[in-house]
Amino acid sequence: MKLFSNTIGSIENALNYSSLKQKVISENIANVDTPNYKAKDVSFKKILEDVQGSRLEGYRTDPRHFSFSSGSVNPAVVTQSNAQYNENGNSVDIDKEMSDLATNQIYFDSLVSQLNSKFSILQSVIKGGR
Repeated sequence: MKLFSNTIGSIENALNYSSLKQKVISENIANVDTPNYKAKDVSFKKILEDVQGSRLEGYRTDPRHFSFSSGSVNPAVVTQSNAQYNENGNSVDIDKEMSDLATNQIYFDSLVSQLNSKFSILQSVIKGGR
């Protein structure tokens, strides 16, 4: 039985994404002074494909139109290899990572708030509105 038309499942998937992003950002911050360390990021596209179970494809009215689906499988965590911020080969931008960390925390807090409201509604229904 799907409660709230699977909203709780969607929030769970979003929390999993936020948790993975938090881990990757923390690894980047921990390795800010490591020589030749390449910053990593989370690929939202790959996670979305995994959740949906299939690839998104655009509707094409002409065979000459570009296809939106890709045949390659990208990992959820990708390494940014084309950037270098320090002379030691490290590509971690600490200001960007701290900004991403704050943004991810706000996103996580909003998801937890939504989940709490869903459980609060369910608890109210179980108690009979009391």
